[in-house]
Amino acid sequence: MAAAGIAVAAGALLPIAYLVVRASEAGVGGMVDIATSDRAIGLLVRSALLAVLVAATAAVVGVAFAWLTVRTDLPLRRAWTVVLALPLAIPSFIGGYSFVAALGPKGLVQDWLAPLGVERLPPIYGLFGAWLVLSLFTYPYVFLTVRAALRRLDPAMEEASASLGRSRTRTFVEIVLPQLRPAITSGALLAALYALSDFGAVSLLRFDSFTRAIFLQYKASFDRTPAAVLSLMLVVLTGVILAAELRSRGRGAYHRAHGSAQRHAPTVRLGAWRWPLMGACGLVAALGIGVPVGVTGYWLVRGISQGQELGFTWEAARHSLEASSLGGLFALIAAWPIAILSARHRGAVASGVEAGSWIGHALPGIVIALSLVFFGARYAPGLYQTRTMLVFAYVVLFLPVAVGALRSSLLQVSPSLEEAARSLGSGRFETWRRVVAPLVAPGAAAGFALVFLTAMKELPATLLLAPTGYSTLATEVWGSASSVYFARAAVPALTLIVLASIPLAILTIRERHG
Repeated sequence: MAAAGIAVAAGALLPIAYLVVRASEAGVGGMVDIATSDRAIGLLVRSALLAVLVAATAAVVGVAFAWLTVRTDLPLRRAWTVVLALPLAIPSFIGGYSFVAALGPKGLVQDWLAPLGVERLPPIYGLFGAWLVLSLFTYPYVFLTVRAALRRLDPAMEEASASLGRSRTRTFVEIVLPQLRPAITSGALLAALYALSDFGAVSLLRFDSFTRAIFLQYKASFDRTPAAVLSLMLVVLTGVILAAELRSRGRGAYHRAHGSAQRHAPTVRLGAWRWPLMGACGLVAALGIGVPVGVTGYWLVRGISQGQELGFTWEAARHSLEASSLGGLFALIAAWPIAILSARHRGAVASGVEAGSWIGHALPGIVIALSLVFFGARYAPGLYQTRTMLVFAYVVLFLPVAVGALRSSLLQVSPSLEEAARSLGSGRFETWRRVVAPLVAPGAAAGFALVFLTAMKELPATLLLAPTGYSTLATEVWGSASSVYFARAAVPALTLIVLASIPLAILTIRERHG
């Protein structure tokens, strides 16, 4: 099991190793020149600024909505829980295409306002547009994690604070927020990493970030060394953010102070604030769900009415389902030895293997894809631009998602159950099949659903690694939207949203009934 775990971790580290080798071909002096150029420094500042703004916005919005749907008498709380989580199922490049189509030059809103004398809207491009779109589609990371934490929170400390005469606001700031800190930082970290790794939205909104610059450098030049150096700079920036998050954890204890049954905090009555706060939920839902679905539906109807060629093929949908399913399946297989080592064994090997598996998830898809392009073209031409290489990239990118789901399920299976089965004469495989597998199955299903969801939305790795002619829903949307053929992008975009919503709906329902 240790050997299998080490092999999987080594595979996850392959992209980093090859990027280092490729970048070193420029020599130390050349690498320093590229990294310290005005262009590279500007990319570093802009990418870091975008990540910080998106993480901060996601934290504020996610915490507010989590508190509203868990602790208050907000009308239709259960419905709002599902609705406010749905933007996570919408790929950011579809969100970017929708906002450009709605608010960009000659967009829908501009057409509607033209009779009123409004000739031009404020530009949606640049930092503002990238911040708005990425914030709308990443706040569910904080929303879902903080919701789960709020539901488990022991109300005893809040009750004690209230009995000492503290106001509800002061109790929330001084008692509740510190206990929610791990959940907030975890969700904000995911939002920041998503902002750093995003390629589709920043490209459509013309924000010059690392991912866009790396892709353009790769496509426009025969010398890909600068792209490798920029990729390593993005790796370092990602590592700095991860290190800062680890350092901020501290040694505080966040579990219940006693082992009594879980109690729920009393519901907060919103009074006259119920309807304004419902309006705020509706506004965010309208921007995060209504704009992408509405704009895409509008262009679909317009394209059909004008007899435009929609260009949708069921083959693209089949490829998306095929590649995402294979990615989910092989991610679970690769995650199994790592999850067992992490859940059942302690020591340097288990810790090192688990840490190694996280490397790929911390890297943007374009960096993983670029390193595999370099590796395949030079050392494994038989695998270059094959479905095998694409699925391997999905496994490297989303392996920790499967590891986390399996590990949490294995931790809930008492080793005494396995020992009892072994003492009754069951072999190791029989014990696994009859005892462990049924208990771990829900976690495995959740891990598969999460990998399937994220792999279906992955754009840069699919663009660079998919075989020639192997179109997916993501690449169909990107190809049409980047060429401003919005009607042609509509059908694959809506299909992708529906398919991605299925696993998210399953996970949300599972969380509500957990």
